[in-house]
Amino acid sequence: MQKRIKIIKVLIVFSFLVVVFRLFLIMFIEHETYYERAKIQQIKREEILSKRGNIYDRKGRELAISLEKDSLFIDPKQIDSSLTLNMVAQYVNFDLNSFDKNKRFIWLSRKLDSNEVEKIKSLNLKGVGFIPEGHRFYPKGILASHILGVVNIDEKGVEGLELYYDKYLKGEKTSRTFLTDAKGKKLSDGELLEIRGNDIYTTIDEGLQAIVERHIDEAMKKWRASTATAIMMDPFTGEILAMAVRPTYDPNNIALIKNMAVLRNRAITDLYEPGSTFKIVTAAAALEESIVKPYTKFDCSAGYIEVGGKKIKDVHRYGVLTFEEIIQKSSNVGTIKVAMILGKERLYQYIRKFGFGEKTGIDLPGEIAGYVKPPQKWSGTSIGAIPIGQEVGVTALQMLRAYSVLANGGYLVKPYVVSEIHSQDGKILYKAVIKRERIISENTAKTMKEILKKVTEEGGTAPLAKIDGNKVAGKTGTAQKYDLKVKRYSRDKYVSSFVGFIPADDPRIALIVVIHEPKGAYYGGVVAAPVFKAISDEALSYLNVPREDAVQKGLVITLKGENHKVLVAR
Repeated sequence: MQKRIKIIKVLIVFSFLVVVFRLFLIMFIEHETYYERAKIQQIKREEILSKRGNIYDRKGRELAISLEKDSLFIDPKQIDSSLTLNMVAQYVNFDLNSFDKNKRFIWLSRKLDSNEVEKIKSLNLKGVGFIPEGHRFYPKGILASHILGVVNIDEKGVEGLELYYDKYLKGEKTSRTFLTDAKGKKLSDGELLEIRGNDIYTTIDEGLQAIVERHIDEAMKKWRASTATAIMMDPFTGEILAMAVRPTYDPNNIALIKNMAVLRNRAITDLYEPGSTFKIVTAAAALEESIVKPYTKFDCSAGYIEVGGKKIKDVHRYGVLTFEEIIQKSSNVGTIKVAMILGKERLYQYIRKFGFGEKTGIDLPGEIAGYVKPPQKWSGTSIGAIPIGQEVGVTALQMLRAYSVLANGGYLVKPYVVSEIHSQDGKILYKAVIKRERIISENTAKTMKEILKKVTEEGGTAPLAKIDGNKVAGKTGTAQKYDLKVKRYSRDKYVSSFVGFIPADDPRIALIVVIHEPKGAYYGGVVAAPVFKAISDEALSYLNVPREDAVQKGLVITLKGENHKVLVAR
């Protein structure tokens, strides 16, 4: 017995020593190894997409913000049975058979409505949880949708400013850690610090944008047009004040869009033949090269001119016209005669000087360069077609920029939409710089301005663009659409446009209106000019720009401001 007791004691002591030795190894030698294992089992990490920065208009009004919505996830290893998923399936749609049960985290449904979240939470299901995520929201709905663009489910920009400035707007990826027990049951929700992207301040004015969009909508309805575009810009700085495209979409309801082509910003992505609005290039070039004077006369009495075996006609037989009257009445014959004197080489040089055939460089995605043939590729009829806006492809923004040259005294400006980008701690990360280049003399620009003022007066092609109290300088355009199927110009599809600036003598805005395939009428002076007038009239009132005739009569005094004159009523 004594011998057995001794053996048992020895075994007990030995076992105790083994346990102590093992504890020593665990506590001092293998501590880090077991600590890391415990962390893996007990501390879980979830990747979370942080909120995007906000987008504001020029006055600090919110155009795009990030809210918070709960996203539903599951931990397959914690789910006891398929009954749990069946209960969740009452409220959200998902494929029950598509889950990898070896994973510990699977998204089930992203960014749910609050009522669905509350219903699922009330079930108190094991292995089912929620994570708050940023949700992009556009408080003004469809307003400026083609400028702002949209994001996808992962808050990544896919159109507009959301895409172009995605690297600034998106926040850094962050994560949340929480504790679990040995069975994987969550013991705490952990801590999540909000990290948001940078804020963008645009040149867009919400009030002007609303004015432009309302009148474009009315024009679309009145003329049953296929598409329409309107852009308003500061001709001196290149700041885009408003840009509207129709058809449009609601960025808050992308899932409802049937044709994704509606996302395209046609103001910078679609080409069209500008027609008579393009005549200012020939006219400005001729003046700059001292080929003509405003009173130089041209015989247009035949009513047509033959170029390369093709007859190009005027709407009416005008007789003998001065150079000024050629533009005022939009004579094709007169414009072509001026272009022939100018010659195709010099004409092409000025077309390129005015920025056609190249991108404007605006900070929006998808812009195209347009289409301008070099002289060596011109046909026998090109010298007749190109001066009157055929055989060239332009965007609405390119056309507006060209007219801004005449408004600002001869400078080609670079259009832009974003003025500043601010970090969350208030630092200015980016500030736009005005870029412009002189391409024609101030005298040529001034002469062209005087000629374009006559277009909206009696005898011109756009009296419907005239505004009481403020003179308008601009030009109409009526262009037949080229039908690729029959390879000729359509007889019933037109592009109607008007481009100009106002007040003519001290421009505050430059504006283009382009209406595609209007029904019932198609002349630019009838279809587009009244839209220009309606927008401009309301915009000047919104901007508190007084009537020019009031200034001339001394009813208003002017003080020089930073970019424009500050007007003070007496």
